[in-house]
Amino acid sequence: QVQLVGYGGDVVQPGGSLRPSCAATGFTFSSYAMSWLRQAPGKGRELVASITSGGSTNYADSVKGRFTISRDNAKNTVYLQMNSLKPEDTAVYYCQVETGTKYWGQGTQVTVSS
Repeated sequence: QVQLVGYGGDVVQPGGSLRPSCAATGFTFSSYAMSWLRQAPGKGRELVASITSGGSTNYADSVKGRFTISRDNAKNTVYLQMNSLKPEDTAVYYCQVETGTKYWGQGTQVTVSS
């Protein structure tokens, strides 16, 4: 059974940094692309970043140059390094895998506020 557990969200001031993580079980982690999505209050879920099984990455324009997605296949974990955070980055962040079916983990709240 696929399980994705997100953690590491927090309240941070504008300009600060966070590194949420997502631990995965129930599938061969190293074989699948992983993604981070976010959902701000009153808005739909949007793709933030993705990383293929080979390590190639892709980012939403709104986070390019500020966020970095990475993975540790030995730990079955995907990370999202978030720098230069802005209030508009406030959202619940989810990790996602698609193994023929899309799965989302429990979200982790990131709040950027002074």
